[in-house]
Amino acid sequence: MAFAQQQTADVLLLKDGEKLIGHLVRSNGGTLHFKSDSIGEVSVDWSKVNELHTAQPYAVVSKDVNRGRTAATSDVPVGPITVAEQKIDVAAADGPKTVAVADAANILDVPTFERAFRRNQGLLTGWRGSITAGASLVEATQKNRTFNESVSLIRGIPSEEWLPRRDRTVFDFTSSYGKQSQPNSAPIRTSIFHANGERDEYFSASAYGFGQVQFDHNVSQGLDLQQTYAGGVGWSAIKRANEGLDLKAGFSFIRQQFSGAKTPNNLASSVFDERFVRRFGRGATFTQELGVSPSWTNSSEFSAFGNATLALPVYKRFTFTTGVIENYLHDPPPGFRKNSLQFVTGLTYVLP
Repeated sequence: MAFAQQQTADVLLLKDGEKLIGHLVRSNGGTLHFKSDSIGEVSVDWSKVNELHTAQPYAVVSKDVNRGRTAATSDVPVGPITVAEQKIDVAAADGPKTVAVADAANILDVPTFERAFRRNQGLLTGWRGSITAGASLVEATQKNRTFNESVSLIRGIPSEEWLPRRDRTVFDFTSSYGKQSQPNSAPIRTSIFHANGERDEYFSASAYGFGQVQFDHNVSQGLDLQQTYAGGVGWSAIKRANEGLDLKAGFSFIRQQFSGAKTPNNLASSVFDERFVRRFGRGATFTQELGVSPSWTNSSEFSAFGNATLALPVYKRFTFTTGVIENYLHDPPPGFRKNSLQFVTGLTYVLP
């Protein structure tokens, strides 16, 4: 699809007589999002709209259009739109089309529409996520150095939340390193890292099967390396533009190598996991995750983790992030605590 892009404003007329000039952002169900040149982005219920005129082309996706794997873009009229009397008139290239406002599921700009229905995407495209870095330095009788960093990446196909998801790839990495030294004493070192990779394949709008691999290292708990290989089923209980909740259950094989141990622990375990994301106004985002892994082969072996982070926008794509990370091992080596609690802060860059 190719359309001539004219730099002409869209016009929105409300039933109370107010006139907004700017451009249509999108429409989801009964709500229209419009960015006014004077007051910024506003959300308006379609029942309050008298007229809408756009200079640029838009795709009008009806509720009865197939949006699954076999969706055909030819079923969606694309062109400049005019709205009056709760009807959307589309000046499509193959002739004018009319869709009732009540029957329109989504209205999208052309680049977003084409990206959503793109069949093949390169391995390096479509990734979203963030990169965080933080540090703390102390120079006194004691010298202390603490560094923490994290990378969180997710790639959903298709990438648009309003389309049924086919698959999803997730990669997470967090690391914290600290060293404290003082005269006449041996230095104290802290080293913790967690790496996670997951692949989800959806077999319905909300249910999916997953495969997962994790690697953990934690000097504070005497853990040289823990390898986790898991698989099971998941459910996207909530999937909205500003909110998401995933629940997972499955089975795993865990291999633990502790400091000083001659042989590793090999465990067969269950996996139960939940992840919640909530996006607030002005770009603030809260993320929370909790997981537990009870062992079948050794009832004294039990592990769990939990984390919660809050990201607050600072400047453009930079945000300030603060959070807490908790790791629990029920049976660590003698002399080590069962839990490891971290409070982290840092500056985060959000990927485009």
